[in-house]
Amino acid sequence: MDTSGSSHSTVAIVGGGPVGLATAIGLAQNGVPTALVARKVTYGDNRTTALLGGSIDFLTSLQVWPRCEQQAAALRVMRLIDDTGRLVRAPEVRLSADEIGEDTFGYNIENRILVAALEERASELPNLARHDDDASAIHAGDRCVRIETGSGPHLSAAVIGGADGRNSLARRSAGIELRTRTLGQSAITFNTAHTRPHDNISTEFHTPHGPRVFVPLPGMRSSVVWVTTPDEATALQSLSDDELGLRAERQAHSILGKMRAEGERHVFPLTMQSPAALTAHRIALLGEAAHVFPPIGAQGLNLGLRDAADFVRVVSAAHRAGRDPGAGDILSQYARDRRADIASRSAVIDAANRSLLSDFLPVQMLRAAGLHLLNIADPLRRLAMREGLAPWWRRSA
Repeated sequence: MDTSGSSHSTVAIVGGGPVGLATAIGLAQNGVPTALVARKVTYGDNRTTALLGGSIDFLTSLQVWPRCEQQAAALRVMRLIDDTGRLVRAPEVRLSADEIGEDTFGYNIENRILVAALEERASELPNLARHDDDASAIHAGDRCVRIETGSGPHLSAAVIGGADGRNSLARRSAGIELRTRTLGQSAITFNTAHTRPHDNISTEFHTPHGPRVFVPLPGMRSSVVWVTTPDEATALQSLSDDELGLRAERQAHSILGKMRAEGERHVFPLTMQSPAALTAHRIALLGEAAHVFPPIGAQGLNLGLRDAADFVRVVSAAHRAGRDPGAGDILSQYARDRRADIASRSAVIDAANRSLLSDFLPVQMLRAAGLHLLNIADPLRRLAMREGLAPWWRRSA
């Protein structure tokens, strides 16, 4: 529901992307009075997200996934192909979900479809008060946090979940410092139609400038994440649909037949960002407010949804126990639960990216040897697949 004037909620979520919406839904579904401060934005672009197994489970528990599953493409096999052209090259690695007893690794879905399903579910929850506006200021206090919105109404909450992106107002308001490293790479994302079926296989080509991934979409279509130099990304963005499709076809070595680009293209520089802390002054960070890294291994939004799931679990438990959900020990538990997951994912993605870009022969040899081990050592390959879906301590919980 939409509200105006001043109000108080147990929790306020700032940010209306998938992580913010999922967090607000999870809390309200658990009976926690929740305010969502975010302008409703129609997602008109064609960007997509590969949702892995744990994210599907979480979205199912929120009664969201059944609303959009039919518009997503299953990811059953992942191919890793060394296309560096270097003297030392890794063998092709083929990872199949059925090796670990799963039907799929996950699903690829357009963001606009996912957000529409989340918005639909959010509108059904009486414990969720929707403030269709941007937060203009956040003031942390000893007993609560106050939020000012662009149109004037104020609200307060015992704790805030800041899911407001890499330029997070919540993070700045909490006084949390941000460490940023620019990688000197850019990614261009776009969708393509093609003349051969993808057979639910996601294919990742490793090049000297970064990975280029072709991820299945429903029908004879795929989404592309193409990591390269900033200059090449800009040049690719300016091509016609036919020209860009031809470049994609050549990069994919025609495994998907003839290709034609569809719709918008998006270019963004790659950075790694990590805050000095995940919580401070009754504010907790989630999603890209808490971590930003390259689009490698489909980890970004999946990690953010694990932030959401853990925040919902910790805050809901405090609410049921009649405790202050913004108390220092409650937020410390959230930070403690998230720290290892975020740190391990960031380290693995950074190492994978560095090893691909490196011209140092011993590094190339080490990378090739590691991928060769994945090919020949079945237990290691299965472990890597399970870790890619979720860290071991979540699977054993």
